[in-house]
Amino acid sequence: MYDGLKGFRDFYPGEQSARREVTDAIEDAASRHGFREIATPALERTEMYVDKSGEEIVEELYAFEDRGGRGVSLTPELTPTVARMVVAKGQELSKPIKWVSTRPFWRYEQVQQGRFREFYQTNVDVFGSSAPEADAEVLAVAADALTDLGLTGDDFEFRVSHRDILGGLVRALAADPDAVDTAAAIRAVDKRAKVDDGEYLGLLSDAGLDRATARDFDDLIAGVDAPEDLDAVAAAGGEDVEAAVENLRNVLAAADDFGAGEFCEVSLTTARGLDYYTGVVFECFDSTGEVSRSVFGGGRYDDLIESFGGQPTPAVGVAPGHATLKLLCQRAGVWPDEALSTDYYVLSVGDTRREAAALASDLRALGDDVVVEQDVSDRSFGAQLGYADSINAETVVVVGERDLENGEYTVKDMASGDETTVPVEEFPPDEGLPTYEDYA
Repeated sequence: MYDGLKGFRDFYPGEQSARREVTDAIEDAASRHGFREIATPALERTEMYVDKSGEEIVEELYAFEDRGGRGVSLTPELTPTVARMVVAKGQELSKPIKWVSTRPFWRYEQVQQGRFREFYQTNVDVFGSSAPEADAEVLAVAADALTDLGLTGDDFEFRVSHRDILGGLVRALAADPDAVDTAAAIRAVDKRAKVDDGEYLGLLSDAGLDRATARDFDDLIAGVDAPEDLDAVAAAGGEDVEAAVENLRNVLAAADDFGAGEFCEVSLTTARGLDYYTGVVFECFDSTGEVSRSVFGGGRYDDLIESFGGQPTPAVGVAPGHATLKLLCQRAGVWPDEALSTDYYVLSVGDTRREAAALASDLRALGDDVVVEQDVSDRSFGAQLGYADSINAETVVVVGERDLENGEYTVKDMASGDETTVPVEEFPPDEGLPTYEDYA
């Protein structure tokens, strides 16, 4: 007997059915906005991640040398891969490029609630547009997906920020702007809710701010709860911050027009820790706080395509993680039912395999989503009926030798146990999904 690997999960039919329903909701929302599905490889060259994040990233990867002597890694995220793809065919692709994909990723990290070593995300990205409407559409896709799942504005919120506001403000407040490590300061903001106040201020100090200035900086960003509060931030930050504030306001206005504005809250303490983010960033949180961590996030990464050797190409995206999204849906009571469901079980009695198979085929032809099972184990009547009950069959259609001699089937409602007979020529009908009630 072998145990599964830590951080890698098995999904049995009931749970997988619910996961498929959630994945379909996200992908359908993206498809309605014109995002086109792509598929990407499980392996990439390790150097792609080292060049982007430094040698230390290897400790987080499933990295190894293949038989050709190449350093390769299981993909820990999609962004570098899609950047490579855009660079490879950038001139051939109509812009804006709008892509969506759902797939697993792998990171060797500490396993905890909602975080695994193999995890699934749906990535939704726009390349080639710096307009606020692109940011707004990404937010709209995320909002549409969540509301399609049954969530409401009482369940989740998008905390929207702008990294150029944070970076510009740090430089404007610092005694020596050139001595400030802006990226480190933004990473400190990203850790604000995860560490105590002293450690947080220490991280800002390490980034080049003295303690008093670090406190002033934090008071300023923490005091922003609404768009009108951005006036004070713009006044304190100079021209660069004013431009970023204007961009953030334009994105929020576009989000209103795209139907996502009601879910957006301004939150300058939201930063997103990855250094490749460049402008507007956001994270989705459980409004009740019961799911304490970010459900998922996204933002702009306008410089990444160029860093991979391509032409300057603005980009923005979001990547709902399915494990944390499940926590939110369960908390809100909208996680899909994991019980198996079957529309029809065709029960064969005696030498009726040919007739039973033909009926099962006719029932499946009634619709793309119709689930029909029939016996493939040569079981008794009672065993078949027990199996039909175990798979939650709604209706059982008995095809027996005696029934066929009489030119009829027996139709049984599994919930009530009631049954009736119906002429073979009348079942199934030309349209509609027949049940016991139609013939009772």
